[in-house]
Parts: sequence; structure tokens; C-alpha cells
Amino acid sequence: MAKKKLVVAGAVGVIGRTVIAHFDTLDDWSVVGLSRSKPDFPMKAEHVSVDLLDAAASLKTLGGIKGATHAVFAALQWTPDLAAQVAPNRELVVNLIKGLEAGSGDTLRHVTLMQGGKAYGCHLGPFRTPAKESDPRHMPPNFYYAQEDFLREASVGKAWSWTAIRPEAVIGPAVGNPFNLLMVIAVYALISKSLGLPLVFPGTRQNYEVLYQYTDARILARSTEWAAETPECAGEIFNITNGDYFRWERMFETVAKFFDMPLGYPQPFELTTMMADKAPIWDALVKRHGLKPYAYDKIAAWHFGDFIFKTPYDNITSTIKARKFGFQDCLDSEDTMIQQLTELQRLGILPADMTSVGKL
Repeated sequence: MAKKKLVVAGAVGVIGRTVIAHFDTLDDWSVVGLSRSKPDFPMKAEHVSVDLLDAAASLKTLGGIKGATHAVFAALQWTPDLAAQVAPNRELVVNLIKGLEAGSGDTLRHVTLMQGGKAYGCHLGPFRTPAKESDPRHMPPNFYYAQEDFLREASVGKAWSWTAIRPEAVIGPAVGNPFNLLMVIAVYALISKSLGLPLVFPGTRQNYEVLYQYTDARILARSTEWAAETPECAGEIFNITNGDYFRWERMFETVAKFFDMPLGYPQPFELTTMMADKAPIWDALVKRHGLKPYAYDKIAAWHFGDFIFKTPYDNITSTIKARKFGFQDCLDSEDTMIQQLTELQRLGILPADMTSVGKL
């Protein structure tokens, strides 16, 4: 049997990196990762440098990739302006599909589109929870809608189908990603510990006690394989999270134990402001513990932490539809937080021995 060939757009991001790592372990798949920058980590997959915002370059480069059977879109062009997000993010998908059709039009079978909780308006304010895939769209603009509508139209009469997957706050090892909560928590906790401080939740008591969820990148990668190989998933949308809910009060206790530091009382402040001057501390930690020398302005997205930790309403979705369609995987979020922090230690992003982290 011929190998299936997966093309992953957004290869160095928190989603794309783990999707590639998952499919690299499957003997009947070959993988091509697409991104503008080269990966700063080893991978078995072939890497192709391409700017998907450049239509001509995308058509030429992707047209040279032959025999692709599947694709995962996990790229992002981020800007704070919601309306300004629509055109470039739609263009990323358009150029990916046009390029793949040029090179693999006779073999392409399935495209997975990564969306997220913003499809329900979680970034706008309180929304109906637990959110379900059948819930109506919110008032646009929302670039997810533009991407999804393009795939609906472009796939009509074609041999390939599509599936949209909606995770929430994907956590996994990746640096330079504007929406990686794992790195926010890890760097914030490490710097707090190095200053001799307890781990303080940077939000109100109300923020501390709302229900939240996230998606471990590994379960997201497994759901991608399931969606790609399950015909019933064609044209469907699925919420994919770990399958449980938690309150930050409990999760911060788990994180504090991992870092071997006391847990403080919630105190609302802006991470974007309070962490702005901490580059010298990060640099000192890198030097003292031999960590990978990532630039401080790339290591964590404080604006994302401010958004998540300041949310005064529940952010939860239902994963029942995915279970009904056959995806039964679930994870304990506290366990996965520890596992992912441990992975950061293995990668040299966090110190291997937390007891060795003393006050600077």
C-alpha cells in the first residue's frame, strides 16, 4: 500500500510542530512541513520554506509537491485588528489549496482546518456554554468563517473533503507563537521563583474561579489523524479539548508544586506591563542554568496570558459530537500540564532541577 502524504502548513507553531511529530511516528505516512522560517528543532519530516501570503511563490512551491493526500492548516497571520485579520488569513488557506491542487490535484483527499474558541466569540465576551458546533455564528468579522466558507465552496465537486477542528488554548512546546499558554505559565512561574516570590495568579478572585479548559497539542494531533481517516468527518466541525474542565485555582496549585514554590493569593495585574522589564532576569536564568538562548521577546506572549487570566466568564465547549463520531480520547489537564512542563525541561527551556533555582 502506498504511503499517505500529509502537508502541514504552520510547521513550527504549537499545533503544527506536534502534528508533524505525531505523524512522523506512523509508518504509513510521509510528512511535509511548510513554514516561512526553518524549524529550530529536529524532525523526520521534509521541511519546505514558503510564504503562503505570496500567491505566486505558493503556487510554484506547492505545485512542486507531488502525491499529497492530506493537508492540515495550522498557520496564522495575527494582528490585534479583527477586521484586518480576515483577508490575509483567508489568503493563507486559498494559496495553500490552490498550490496543492496544482501539484497534487489527482491525489488530494482531505484538508483539516484548525479553528478555535473564537468561532464562538469567546474573545468578545460571555457566550453560551458549553458551546456546541451547532451554535450560530457571532457577528463578524471572524477570519475562521472566511476560511471555512472558502473550503466549503472550493471542495464542491472535488475529490477532497474538509473538516474543521476547534481546540482551545493549545499547549505544547513552541517558541515565538502568539497564543501559547504553556510558555506564558512556564516563564512567568520561573521568573517569579527566581525573584523569591510565590506563584500568584494575575487576575481577580472571579477570574481564578471560572471554568476553563485547554487542548493538549498531542490529543489535537491524534484527532487530526482521526478526522483525516474517518469519511463521516467530511464537512463537519468538531470541538477537541482534553475533555475536562478546571478552575485556575486548582491548576495554579499544580503548577506551583511542579516549580517547588508556594502558591500566593490572586492579585490582578497586567502581565504585559509587569513582565516588560524582566529580560535581564530571563537572560541571567538562561546563563545560570544553561537554557536554550531564546530571546525574551519571543519566549512568551504576555498579551495572551492577560486575555486568558482576565476572563470573568466560563470558557467551555462540548466534545460530545466528536465522541459520537468515534473520537474517544481524553486527557487529565493537570497531568498534561505537568507532562508538558517536564517536556520543556527535556528541551532545555526550563531548568532540569527546580530545586536548583534560587533567588537571583
